[in-house]
Amino acid sequence: MSEFLIVGGTGKTGRRIAKRLRNAGLGVRTASRTGGDVPFDLGEPSGWPRALAGITAAYLLEPEVQGTEEGQRRIPRLVHAAAAAGVRRLVLLSAPGVESNEAHPLWQAEEAVRNSGLEWTIVQPNWFAQNFSEDFWLPGILAGSLVLPVGDGATAFVDAEDIADVAVAALTGDGHHGQAYVLTGPRVISFDEAAGLIGTAAGRTIRHVDIGPEDFIRAQIAAGVPAGAARQMTRLYEGIRNGGHAAVYDGVPRALGRPPRAFEDFAAAAAAAGAWSTNSQTHRS
Repeated sequence: MSEFLIVGGTGKTGRRIAKRLRNAGLGVRTASRTGGDVPFDLGEPSGWPRALAGITAAYLLEPEVQGTEEGQRRIPRLVHAAAAAGVRRLVLLSAPGVESNEAHPLWQAEEAVRNSGLEWTIVQPNWFAQNFSEDFWLPGILAGSLVLPVGDGATAFVDAEDIADVAVAALTGDGHHGQAYVLTGPRVISFDEAAGLIGTAAGRTIRHVDIGPEDFIRAQIAAGVPAGAARQMTRLYEGIRNGGHAAVYDGVPRALGRPPRAFEDFAAAAAAAGAWSTNSQTHRS
């Protein structure tokens, strides 16, 4: 019988968590729209009982962070269903600063988990290092020119391997109940430096090119990105540009008793795995 449910179990964090649990000989059920052990859609509650049956601990995430009231209720409804199904422990993937910002799309999700009456842990990762190798920024890296409106802004990119380690510790171990872990890398680096480190690991020249926020929005819309999504993403980038993400937190050491993985180690491993070769495949979180 499966003991652990991993929502988004085929994504960037979920597949790493599932692999760790299975390697430890534990029962795992991955839930995803496609490719998981069970089909799962946060917009279709009728499919939730099958996913939740027999589960004792669950990893939850909102794959489509939405600004609509209906969208923000999806995780709270799932939390209620999980409690009713007998789940005893929840680990939620969230974001830094949500608990102090009621306007954040994930605020209701965090509140639901905190007030669920179950054992809970919230992981709040900073920008993923794997965005360079599996997601948003991969096309720019492959093209040799990463065009983003972040200026000289810097942040402490966190490795998804660290996120998975923290989530597994919280799902399987004691001492994490009631904890919210802000997860970052060990130091703050700029996108210029990140591009240079990736270029060194990949053996070719890669550079970051700054672009003004409004120009970036126009370019995204021209490329087919919905205007609202382009503006929302640009606001996040402006947070980096304005220094709002230039902090290192102790979430990884507190949860795991070790330092977070260095960006240089991430880049070396990703390059060795062929992440930046011409046949790279993208993955969604």
